Amino acid sequence: MNVLITGYFPEQSRKRVIACFPADWQVHIVEPERIGSYIGEASVLIPEHIEVNDELLNQAVELKFVQTGAGFDNVDIDACTRRGIWVSNAAGVNANAVSEHILALVLAHYKNIVYLDRFMKNGGDETQLVYTGGELSGKTIGTIGFGAIGSRVAELARAFRMNVLAYDINRNLASVDGVQFVELDTLVRSSDIITTNIFLNESTRGLVNREFLKKMKKDALLVNTARGPIVNEADLIEALKNGEIGGACLDVFEAEPLPMGSELRSLNNAILTPHTAGMPDGTKFHEVRYRFFLDNMMRVMRGETPMNHLNDIRL
Repeated sequence: MNVLITGYFPEQSRKRVIACFPADWQVHIVEPERIGSYIGEASVLIPEHIEVNDELLNQAVELKFVQTGAGFDNVDIDACTRRGIWVSNAAGVNANAVSEHILALVLAHYKNIVYLDRFMKNGGDETQLVYTGGELSGKTIGTIGFGAIGSRVAELARAFRMNVLAYDINRNLASVDGVQFVELDTLVRSSDIITTNIFLNESTRGLVNREFLKKMKKDALLVNTARGPIVNEADLIEALKNGEIGGACLDVFEAEPLPMGSELRSLNNAILTPHTAGMPDGTKFHEVRYRFFLDNMMRVMRGETPMNHLNDIRL
């Protein structure tokens, strides 16, 4: 099996990822700009920071399987299907990791963790310390999307005695297990915290825009760990600079890696993490994720249907 993984991995990460696969497999981890030298021999592709489109697939003459993480907006599924290439995602595999990251960001915001850490390390005068904060108990969190991540966020939020609102296009609007399903507009206007837990597609691209942000409470917090383009970054930056919302916690961005010149890096009411919510290990390694990847590849090798498949190929 020839496995090609694209992305930016430190050397320690490369070693840990490669060690997940059988020793007799060829596993190449390359930067996106180097994919051309490897795609022609790859039988499996795990794409990060690249577009899997007709242009790329025309070079992928041995490709049998494309395995993505939770999101698959960078893969032309129809183009893969025409070539007999399976496509699967790993939705739900890292749901707990992402959900915990969301709650960590929310707590960091309300407990001023980033500010207080810097204050102490910079020798601040504790007798003159003034800041605002809050408790999660009694606050309302709204999750846009109620799949594996959204439902886990709701579970964790309930443990903090929070009220939970949810909007999901695939569910009837009803109360389920302490979660109140509402229309999107109601969620946006009523939530103290809004977290996006949806896939990126043409209906969700730019969902969080100027109009959306103006409906939010003045002190509300926006959390995005899904996909960067769900949020119109320019509109968000403007809202943060003008104090139109309370803050934002972002793990994903319109352009990744986040450009060094991005204004988000200088905003005190924004907490940023580098697309690590689903991979809590700093070496970009999540054992459960790669175990799932390996199991799925073995299925394809045996001529079986892979789990979480996004298309159907005649076997």
